[in-house]
Amino acid sequence: MDQPLLPTDASLAALHWRYATKKFDASKKIPADLWAKFEQALVLSPSSYGLQQYKFVVVTDAALKEKLKPASYGQSQITDCSHLVVFCARTDVTDANVDHYLERICQVRGTDLTHLKEGFGKVIKGDVVHGPRHALIKEWCARQVYIALGQLMFFAALSSVDICPMEGFENDKYDEILGLTAQGYRATVLAAVGHRADDDGAASLPKVRMPAEELLDRR
Repeated sequence: MDQPLLPTDASLAALHWRYATKKFDASKKIPADLWAKFEQALVLSPSSYGLQQYKFVVVTDAALKEKLKPASYGQSQITDCSHLVVFCARTDVTDANVDHYLERICQVRGTDLTHLKEGFGKVIKGDVVHGPRHALIKEWCARQVYIALGQLMFFAALSSVDICPMEGFENDKYDEILGLTAQGYRATVLAAVGHRADDDGAASLPKVRMPAEELLDRR
């Protein structure tokens, strides 16, 4: 009798199962109750300082997907997936953004706002608002969304749901179609989420990774 998989074994099995889905079954939709958990996974994503300088635009409207498809080089995943997640990074971080975050901490934890501003708030502002890192703030914010993307991909694998991360799209056109620029955000990366089509040939291809000896430097 086979031994049941331990949680860690099951997680690794899920990572072996997942792949960048090339063809989705458009008839298969993710149930609303399950998708609500996906959204929780996004909200729970970690970020530097916990600042969460991003937003996630979730697209399910068929007409909007069709409008986005030409800006995605005509890739079918855009229209055939169940949910399209557009990961949007802030284009700047300001004192007001940091203060909003500090106020949220106080709301959740009951911490004194004045103390937070004089301590943690000064650290954040001194780094990403007024410090040298601010010159590269767009890149810094973009890095945060990739943390969230990784979390969503892992959650999808554990849920036996398929996902395709996508950078092949025209950022400026997405920003225009979704009205992101006026909100201070930029479309950075996409995730098409749904269920693989039975005839997606990529599903049966062996997973190709370099040997661990080439990727891991154990010291």
